[in-house]
Amino acid sequence: SKEILQDLISFPTVSSESNLALIDYCFELLRQVTSDIKIIEDTTKNKANLYASIGPNDKPGVMLSGHTDVVTVDGQDWNFPPFRMTEHNGNLYGRGTADMKGFVACALQCALNTKNKELKEPLKLALSFDEEIGCVGVRSLIEMLSNHSLRPRFCIVGEPTLMKIATKHKGKTVCRVSLTGKGIHSSEAPKGLNAIYLATDVIQSIRKKQADIIRHSFRESDYDIPYTTIHVGSIEGGTALNIVPNHSKLIFEIRNSPDDNPDDLLKGLKVNSKDTLSKIQKEFPEADAKFEIINNYPSLNTSNSSEVVSFVGSLIETNDIIKVAFGTEGGLFSQLGIPTVVCGPGSMSQGHQADEFISVKELKKCESMLSNLLKKLELGF
Repeated sequence: SKEILQDLISFPTVSSESNLALIDYCFELLRQVTSDIKIIEDTTKNKANLYASIGPNDKPGVMLSGHTDVVTVDGQDWNFPPFRMTEHNGNLYGRGTADMKGFVACALQCALNTKNKELKEPLKLALSFDEEIGCVGVRSLIEMLSNHSLRPRFCIVGEPTLMKIATKHKGKTVCRVSLTGKGIHSSEAPKGLNAIYLATDVIQSIRKKQADIIRHSFRESDYDIPYTTIHVGSIEGGTALNIVPNHSKLIFEIRNSPDDNPDDLLKGLKVNSKDTLSKIQKEFPEADAKFEIINNYPSLNTSNSSEVVSFVGSLIETNDIIKVAFGTEGGLFSQLGIPTVVCGPGSMSQGHQADEFISVKELKKCESMLSNLLKKLELGF
């Protein structure tokens, strides 16, 4: 796994770049043990998912899921070369070592270890692109699986959890609001309608909703932030100081706990905005606010007593069950009816940081889990 990880790190698969060279590398490895490999390209033919199955095609098996993209290293001060793996003091340094090429390397090695083995249940690998920008790339793989009558019995998403079993994480909805006011020379500002002011009205509504959630919502204590959050991350507007801006935009996100419905929260914000605009439109009929969802993925809400939890628990040294703050494609697989947990090597506290690393010890723990998985697949569970 360490040798494969070294190769994977050498591919600079930042989400803004192609991942095809890495996918070709994985394809060449996997075709040593299976011919059942599907490459699913995106519309630009510059990125692709890979789905492979090893073993009988009339059984559901277990799917290992991981993403191949990484975040940028721009603006970060690295002591080690980010795209060349460096081993130092028991740690492996490089962009993506923890998030999450370490798991992908272990999954690929697990696949190679099936050589000369007769599996009674198949091992499946799902490698996706553009996870880091909101689980975008995996959608075409999900669509492919939705057309299969025989789907994996279980899914393990290998995001870094220090090899603990994560059964729940928050969902995410990203929304853009485009606001229209009335532009005019700033010397006559009261005769115009400042679109930036309209944006601040929406922001104020968001802040009130967040305060209400903090005061009254159900709290899930296992999360660091035990409630749903709403956060404005970007605002644009204005061209010159002497012009009252007639357009502005803001982007906000909802990270919802499994018990909260982001659609309901978004509906409430839209109603508040409509009420505010209805008063303004008496004087400025052009006033408008358009809400547009630009990305979302669901929360993961697997029961701690489910079969997938006990199954994965039988593969690892600890049965610690946790919740994680970050999102994954796990909720999408779960919506497809595939029982899913998140369990992988390394810590997300290392992800996205300069000098990202995974310990050799964590990598070996993952190898052990997947070795135990192969034994189960040989026996047919």
